[in-house]
Amino acid sequence: MSVTAAQGFTAAGIAAGIKANGNPDLALVVNHGPRLSAAGVFTSNRVKAAPVHWSEQVLRGAAVSAVVLNSGGANACTGPKGFQDTHATAEKVAETLGADFNAGEVAVASTGLIGVLLPMDKLLPGIETAAAALSADGGEAAAIAIKTTDTVHKTATVSQGGWTVGGMAKGAGMLAPGLATMLVVLTTDADVDSPTLDRALRSATRTTFDRVDSDGCMSTNDTVLLLASGASGQVPAYEEFAEAVRTVCDDLARQLIGDAEGASKDIRIEVIGAASEDDAVEVGRSIARNNLLKCAIHGEDPNWGRVLSAIGTTKAAFDPDRLNVAINGVWVCKNGSVGEDRDLVSMKDREVRITADLSTGGESAVIWANDLTAEYVHENSAYSS
Repeated sequence: MSVTAAQGFTAAGIAAGIKANGNPDLALVVNHGPRLSAAGVFTSNRVKAAPVHWSEQVLRGAAVSAVVLNSGGANACTGPKGFQDTHATAEKVAETLGADFNAGEVAVASTGLIGVLLPMDKLLPGIETAAAALSADGGEAAAIAIKTTDTVHKTATVSQGGWTVGGMAKGAGMLAPGLATMLVVLTTDADVDSPTLDRALRSATRTTFDRVDSDGCMSTNDTVLLLASGASGQVPAYEEFAEAVRTVCDDLARQLIGDAEGASKDIRIEVIGAASEDDAVEVGRSIARNNLLKCAIHGEDPNWGRVLSAIGTTKAAFDPDRLNVAINGVWVCKNGSVGEDRDLVSMKDREVRITADLSTGGESAVIWANDLTAEYVHENSAYSS
């Protein structure tokens, strides 16, 4: 049930007419408490959409009673009018939900085409429709309503000890740190304060969403929110709670990669033997963004030379004569030179595993990427984004 798996939350997803095709395009998630704890992380892009600026301000108050999300328009690079529209959206949500709600506790998120104002004559009445449709079973409808080029909606839940963490996500393109082009709402009925939510969320996103690097393109709208209602009355140990949040984030991140635009392969890049975690991440990102390698993977060609050339562009500590590379478990490169027979590598499955051993230290990191396909090019030339 996605964001409504946890007690204390209702949600809805409706078609407000923002999308020309008539598909669902407006979602509303409401926290009924008794807690209104919240935390959020956002895009590190210096060009930020109006709803990102708004929601960053809301999160400074550490309380969120509702989140309204739209697809069909990013409301990014829309100037003062775009911010005014975001403010009006939050005001409308608070007005519609009643006296216990105020705009300063309403987060707003948008996704879609950059540089186009939202049709407020459709969005604002849509908020009334969504509010009337709020339900404890509305999580799936909300997840469907935030899709853009996604082919499937994305949800995940973890329940234990009488409390639950649930979440929904959208994202299929512009998938690169920080966060990937995605909107994510996570909810929990655990009794957790905002500083603890913030700590757990940042720890989780660091090794999940921040390590999804499908196409090297960073969005203006990335938003990940974690809300706590406290409705279960359970106060979990921090480590237990943080691991549940990480598990949900990891599940959703894998779903993002699995639905990436035009992709035919999911590439798991594990860098081992690094002098530091930062080195491992830098090398993993360089491999993930090597278009020649991504094309080779699409063609099922275990071209390990392209892995080494990507490693060589980084500032990581390594000796070129000690580098080792495995593709799907076959060590095709040993000590910077020819290793096992590349004909032993089978790349027929959807998932391709690349292991890069820097032979320098004990740190590691995993980055997820996709192959580069003609379908990806077609989708991103036909869809203005």
